[in-house]
Amino acid sequence: MAPTRDRVRATASGPSAAPPRGRGLQRARRRAGLLMVAPAVLHALIWIGIPLVAAVVLSFTSYDVLTPPRFIGLENFRDLLSDNVFRRAVLNTSIYTFFTVPVAMGIALLIALMLNTRLAGRAIFRTAIFIPQVTATIAVALVWLWIYDPRSGLANAVLSFLGLDGPAWLSSTDWAMPAVIVVGIWQGIGLKMLIYLAALQSLPTDLYEAASVDGASKFRQFFSLTLPLLRPATFFVFVTSVIGAFQSFDQVYILTDGGPANSTTMMTYEIYKSAFREFRMGYACAQSLVLFALLLFLTLLNRRITGGDRATR
Repeated sequence: MAPTRDRVRATASGPSAAPPRGRGLQRARRRAGLLMVAPAVLHALIWIGIPLVAAVVLSFTSYDVLTPPRFIGLENFRDLLSDNVFRRAVLNTSIYTFFTVPVAMGIALLIALMLNTRLAGRAIFRTAIFIPQVTATIAVALVWLWIYDPRSGLANAVLSFLGLDGPAWLSSTDWAMPAVIVVGIWQGIGLKMLIYLAALQSLPTDLYEAASVDGASKFRQFFSLTLPLLRPATFFVFVTSVIGAFQSFDQVYILTDGGPANSTTMMTYEIYKSAFREFRMGYACAQSLVLFALLLFLTLLNRRITGGDRATR
């Protein structure tokens, strides 16, 4: 009986002796993890947290950089409600986003499906399609500035070859926004295509084999398997694309400077004008908060509609 009791005591005391060593290991791992994420957290605090707090504070002030901020309460936000140009910028940004995001996503998915096959020279096509994404937006805008030139541009040269008269693309209130939208679609396809292509290559092939055995056509497989399985990638692409579209600035600044007659002015461009041309920093901060609120609302709305929490699991 004694040896049995000793063994029972040893067994009972074994786990109680191990936890201090285990807890020490857990603390060491926790410290290592905190040290690893510390640079990213510090970077976010310095370059995101502090500017965000400063923008919130300055939005309630009148500040022109040269003189100290003066608290004016909600006056900047009241001015926003009566600012016709900013309302036009919100409308233009919404129109730009409405057309560029879904069209670019659809084209990118189609190209990704093509490049996911045994296509000859697909590496070259991938590189060619992705190059606009990594090219400086100013350089891209300068190229399109030449394409849209009404006298010697490529667009009107093609239309003239077809017997059609080309418009003054960037000087017309009717054609300036469509011209900017085309540039946005063209430049945004590359990254979306790459994300979709990576997602397609990670899909399980056994599901498609089973669907083929059951007699499902390629069309049925696409809508019943591919699209549902691509939901996490679609959610990510949509959110990042909407954020990118609402932050569009460079191509508008180079191509149209917000004109003609504010037909292409965007929210970011109006924030830039208020801050660095008119030196109304407080008003620009209020405009920035409106932009932030819109992006947050659209992200949460899309998360609710598409089931973002379930899609990313």
